[in-house]
Amino acid sequence: MALISGTARGQGRAAALRFAAEGALVVGGDLLHEEAVETQRLIAREGGTALTPGPLDVTDEDSVRTWVGEAADAFGGIDIVYADAGAVRFGGIDRQPYEDFDFTMSAGLDSVRLTAHLAWPHLVSSRGCVLTVGSTAGLTGSLTNRRSAHSASKGAVIALTRQLAAEGAPHGIRANCISPGIPDDVVDAALFLASDEASYITGTNLVVDGGWSTVLPGAIADKEFRT
Repeated sequence: MALISGTARGQGRAAALRFAAEGALVVGGDLLHEEAVETQRLIAREGGTALTPGPLDVTDEDSVRTWVGEAADAFGGIDIVYADAGAVRFGGIDRQPYEDFDFTMSAGLDSVRLTAHLAWPHLVSSRGCVLTVGSTAGLTGSLTNRRSAHSASKGAVIALTRQLAAEGAPHGIRANCISPGIPDDVVDAALFLASDEASYITGTNLVVDGGWSTVLPGAIADKEFRT
């Protein structure tokens, strides 16, 4: 069974549809509940099995606990946790208010930690796996995109995933992160990392960005860094 957050639209919906098409039982969730229910309908239309409990706030412990519990009760356990849901408020370090920074850290990092924490006993039982979503923003800085909170949250998700892999190893739990440049074309990578073919892969951050992060995005003037 695959527990996937953020299934209302975008990458989360694509993941739910693809995992279901491959035969997984899917439990989705999103704060945009009606759109997540529509994802469930799309899965059912294609012959898959999915469940979407009430609105999911991935930053609220009670909400996540209820979601995880209903998923495990419905299908007898949890094999895959795909922590996709998140949100971001952009801004430079000189102008972004703390409220926006805190919001981004909570939505981007706390949400992953809460989901993994509350699903952990079920993953121990199933020897399951955790998939998280990082970003190239967690690997590189940017001269043009004011994203201090986003970079901090995604860098932390990458680090947390490595630690989950370390703590999960004695229980047969794998944990891997996927870092897209633009959040497209990552579902195939997620499907692979959740599969038996990736049984020897854990603690990795798989960058799916078409090679963007391998080169500098343009010339950097020396004066930008000279003090």
